[in-house]
Amino acid sequence: MKILRYSILVVLGFLWLLPAYLLVVNAMKDPLTFTSKESWIPTDFHLFENVAAAFELSGLGNSIVSTLIYSIVSPTIAVLVGAAAGFAIVALKLKHGFMWFVVIFGGSVFPLQMILLPLFDAYSRTGMFDTRLGMVIIYTVISVPFSAFVMRNFFTGVAHSTFEAAVLDGATTWKIFTRMYLPMASSALVAIFILQATFVWNDLLLGLTLSQSDDIRPIVTTLSGMQSTYGGAQMSTVLAAALIVSLPTVVLFLCTQKFFSKGLALGQY
Repeated sequence: MKILRYSILVVLGFLWLLPAYLLVVNAMKDPLTFTSKESWIPTDFHLFENVAAAFELSGLGNSIVSTLIYSIVSPTIAVLVGAAAGFAIVALKLKHGFMWFVVIFGGSVFPLQMILLPLFDAYSRTGMFDTRLGMVIIYTVISVPFSAFVMRNFFTGVAHSTFEAAVLDGATTWKIFTRMYLPMASSALVAIFILQATFVWNDLLLGLTLSQSDDIRPIVTTLSGMQSTYGGAQMSTVLAAALIVSLPTVVLFLCTQKFFSKGLALGQY
């Protein structure tokens, strides 16, 4: 029975890795001799040449810098705003707190596609279209409702007597929030940041709607443009660029796995 279980896991792991294998193998092929008939067979090694061609044909480098800014700044602001909202509703017992929570979380009720047209119109009128500040703002706004939802639920599990004891000891509200509640919620904060950073890094729709310059566009939007008539890149070049684009999320996943494993070993979570 144990052998059967391991065999099934090996087969499932192999199937899960197949797309990654195809991506790497085809990203290494010479664009001039690339053919889909030999997509499963590694024929040559032109990975570095294809990566260089991808950077030369498109604004991939500028897009990577911009997307790093978006995926770090926006989730960080959203996590802090969500934590502050959850703290105010739960610990400070904000008047009509549940109503405010519904208002904040209501931002995630409507599909993103419904607000694209008015969002594009507003960005065009206010000069925020095709600017890094505009992209940071919209990614932050999109990320806040989920952050507030998670942090409000997390702080609900913290005994209110903890807050009352800190007040009796003379701690200010700011100190209670920054020195007690935020450290206690470190695992939740990291989890929210990872999810939102991954969403921002993989975004295509908002990037297509609210940006057009290579140095402003998110990386996935630039990658999709490489296959268009304007981009004109060969398939192996596009796949090499896709391999580079996927690496940060893989590294982030590995780093966070190490973080949570260390926390579990220390009994923090």
